[in-house]
Amino acid sequence: MQTVTSVNKTSENTTSENKTSEAISEKYRDTEAGIYLRLMTYEDTDRIVAWRNSDAVRKNFIYQALFTRQSHENWIHTHVETGDVVQMIICDLDGDKPLGSVYIRDIDRQHNKAEYGIFIGEASARGRGIGTATAKLMLRYCFEEEKLHRVYLRALSENLQAIRSYEKAGFVREGLLRDDVCIDGVYRDIVWMAAVNPAD
Repeated sequence: MQTVTSVNKTSENTTSENKTSEAISEKYRDTEAGIYLRLMTYEDTDRIVAWRNSDAVRKNFIYQALFTRQSHENWIHTHVETGDVVQMIICDLDGDKPLGSVYIRDIDRQHNKAEYGIFIGEASARGRGIGTATAKLMLRYCFEEEKLHRVYLRALSENLQAIRSYEKAGFVREGLLRDDVCIDGVYRDIVWMAAVNPAD
């Protein structure tokens, strides 16, 4: 599914993509948590770069290099537009304010699986259960729209708040990878989790 609208696209394609984005926004929302999902656009680039580079977000990522506008646009061109990634923006139902981003990457159509990722960019949105609500919405999207069988994720083992949130959303711990990554010269453990489509 196409996830971004390029300024070079025809008006017919743009209209079609806008309708798709609107349909997703209507279907994938949680009124109790006060959020909905919409497709990412090029106009979100500066916001995503700022969020991703903040210390509060970056410290929980395995890949901790700073983002640039160029690197994010390259991500769009090489991963999103090729169908390897679907990326959404988490928005507040009250005022449509963007709060963060959620995505699936490395979409494998042979084995019907993908890796899950999320970050809450706005500090005011943290600690409100938005991460759990978003994970539930995105899993629904993955199973209903993308027809995936399995969605997995990797989390730094010390990120206990995120791990608890993933468990509440339906992810199950499958293993611990000891000293799996080296960040700033320190080897860190990774918790491997996954959710399987209950309809399969």
